[in-house]
Amino acid sequence: MTQITFIDAIRDAIREEMRRDSRVFVMGQDIELMMWNGEALREFGGTRIRNTPISETGFVGAGIGAALTGMRPIVELGCSTFAYSAMDQIINQAAKSRYMFGGQTSVPLLIRAPVYYGISVAAHHSDRPWGLFAQAPGLKVIVPATPYDAKGLIKAAIRDGNPVLCLEDCTLGAQRGEVPDGDYTVPIGRADIKYEGFDVTIVAIAAAVIHSLAAARTLKEEGISVEVVDVRSASPLDRQTIIESVVKTKRLIVVDPAPRTCGIAAEVAATVAERAFESLRAPVVRLTAPDIPVPYSPSLERTIYPTAEEITNAARRLCGKSSIPRIV
Repeated sequence: MTQITFIDAIRDAIREEMRRDSRVFVMGQDIELMMWNGEALREFGGTRIRNTPISETGFVGAGIGAALTGMRPIVELGCSTFAYSAMDQIINQAAKSRYMFGGQTSVPLLIRAPVYYGISVAAHHSDRPWGLFAQAPGLKVIVPATPYDAKGLIKAAIRDGNPVLCLEDCTLGAQRGEVPDGDYTVPIGRADIKYEGFDVTIVAIAAAVIHSLAAARTLKEEGISVEVVDVRSASPLDRQTIIESVVKTKRLIVVDPAPRTCGIAAEVAATVAERAFESLRAPVVRLTAPDIPVPYSPSLERTIYPTAEEITNAARRLCGKSSIPRIV
């Protein structure tokens, strides 16, 4: 096992897959400068690390075409909101082609999209759109929260026969964690129990996983046992693992830094209401961002995302402990 950062885990995964499979290549805006240093460019050359014009519709479409003809492209978007400019290509073409051609073709395409928020880059660059893209049938959406998961999910996505969108939480970029030295993959569509407990389940996504783990450690000292479930994949969503955890703990908090309406938190809450309602001893709690554009002001922006303190207080309330109420 080696300690590396979240972003280095992603870089390592891509380099290893490029060495393993000559069909894998990378394309995107300014990627030679933004993601790949001179050493990687010298190793793979300009035909496998390709700078593109500033036209998301164009180069995402080119990636789809390359995938349809046997290649395994990795399309890198500079920001997750840039994917909006290529929505027709991603949702109408990449996600639906296999179905519309009756399984005669596939689109083995990985789209990497960094998710920037919490750093005052304003409304145009601060969305957390995993819930939005999870609504596109045929598109897999992965949201790793640790270096181990980032490397394993990226490798699995590159080898998958379907289009995969990887939304990478930028607040995790410098986070360090242990990663195996050998080859491995993390299965897409399977959640992971990051912390075992029996009093309350916290289902979290992206950086909310880290905040939930911090809350779990605090609550342990108070005698509250928390189970933290990292969904890892927004689509397909591992409902079974979530249900099994809630049946055990009888209480549920869902934490998602994305907006509240029609998001992953809403889907998890609805799933539990449908399939494990009789197990609940208290109402489901959702901790999310409000349904507003992200403000540019740092002092305003920092108030809209769930924190470890808010998660801790919510768990205390569910377990009958006194706490400060969350202000929505």
